[in-house]
Amino acid sequence: MADINGFLKIKRKEAGTRPLNERVGDHSEVEQVLNSEDRMLQASRCMDCGIPYCHWACPVDNLIPEWNDLLYKGDWKGAYLRLAATNNFPEYTGRICPAPCEHACVLNINQEPVTIRENEVAIVERAFAEGWIKPQPPKIRTGKKVAVIGSGPAGMAAADLLNKAGHLVTLFEKDDKAGGLLRYGIPDFKLSKSIIDRRLDLMIQEGLVIKTGVTIGKDIPGKELLEQFDAICISIGASHPRDLIADGRNLNGIHFAMDFLPLQNRVNSGQISASANNINAEGKKVLIIGGGDTGSDCVGTSIRQKAVSVTQIEILPKPPLTRSANNPWPYWGKILKTSTSHQEGCERYWNLSTLKFHGTDNKVTGVEVEEVEWKMIDKQYIMQPVPGTKRIIDAELVLLAMGFVHPVLEGLLTELELELNQRNNIKVNQNLLTNRQKVFAAGDSIEGASLIVTAIASGRKVAKEIDKFLRES
Repeated sequence: MADINGFLKIKRKEAGTRPLNERVGDHSEVEQVLNSEDRMLQASRCMDCGIPYCHWACPVDNLIPEWNDLLYKGDWKGAYLRLAATNNFPEYTGRICPAPCEHACVLNINQEPVTIRENEVAIVERAFAEGWIKPQPPKIRTGKKVAVIGSGPAGMAAADLLNKAGHLVTLFEKDDKAGGLLRYGIPDFKLSKSIIDRRLDLMIQEGLVIKTGVTIGKDIPGKELLEQFDAICISIGASHPRDLIADGRNLNGIHFAMDFLPLQNRVNSGQISASANNINAEGKKVLIIGGGDTGSDCVGTSIRQKAVSVTQIEILPKPPLTRSANNPWPYWGKILKTSTSHQEGCERYWNLSTLKFHGTDNKVTGVEVEEVEWKMIDKQYIMQPVPGTKRIIDAELVLLAMGFVHPVLEGLLTELELELNQRNNIKVNQNLLTNRQKVFAAGDSIEGASLIVTAIASGRKVAKEIDKFLRES
């Protein structure tokens, strides 16, 4: 490293966010950027620790110490080349990855890790601004045809590498624009959709064919694809949401988060008018059930839609502010996460179980909840209700954000008779090959709902396996 003592002289400095009263009035990205000098100083904090636990924690094996060193030295282009060597889309991960690398950073022992995620996005945005990122179509085509079904991060990563390897790749997407949950599930205030379009335009110039508005298994039979392509990659995600079965579930005003979030993104892009958004929080008391990132996205979106109040509840206990004894560094820190959306105004409660939905004239008016305790019984945690703690939380819009259980099974998966594992995800072998010849799968459809960086890693791996399969055949 150029400055082995940088971490002793420079304190962690984050770029910060736009003023709260300004950002809640629009859907533009919340995060700000540091000037180049400060960003290079932040890179100098990478401490040449000998064993790069950040690299160990990164699913795409980012060469973090190397590009931090190059960034500190002012070699922005060199830093980008090292970054791009392992990550297809650092402009995505640099914005919305929860940064397991920073949790594993040696400096996180003292709660001041290197600003790895912010450094990453700064490098790639500098590369775009300087024109270093240009279309690089393959010089030779193999003549082999590959269909990639699903254009989320796993599908995009697989399609990108397979196209660069010289295969003729067609990326199919059921929605009217490519991007998967990056486009329709992530709010614009976290990831501007112009960032996705910029990358897709580049991939199209490199020869990738993208067909949108096509549901494989419905508009085109899966068996027809088997006849037309030499290999198929299924990367349809785990989009089947976890439901909450309770009395009153069928009342109007109760929706899945992924029915709510895409509508606002469509309004922002001009695909539909604001008046056509039929799941709107404006003037309503909103209750979000589920304490994860999707729930947080519902919080920020509801606030921007001018909700009267926003409440978020979680059935699990409130995480600690610092690591517990059984959650040591360098593992992922299971600590309380307060997002920028939470900072904008939200009541949060933990250890609450939902018992019943209340309503009038078939419209939800409140949710009956009860406090619970989690006790260790026979070496496993058991949830027990706390007597006398039932109450009703007023709500005119209830959003279910309790995660996803498995991919949509109806259609393509049933038509191709693909084997599933115990969790109803697609079953694959060590080469990511399904039980059907030349049909591979990747991403959340095989692993369950996970991180964007995990999906990209899976897409990169399946691309390598498909390329090997095609060349050997």
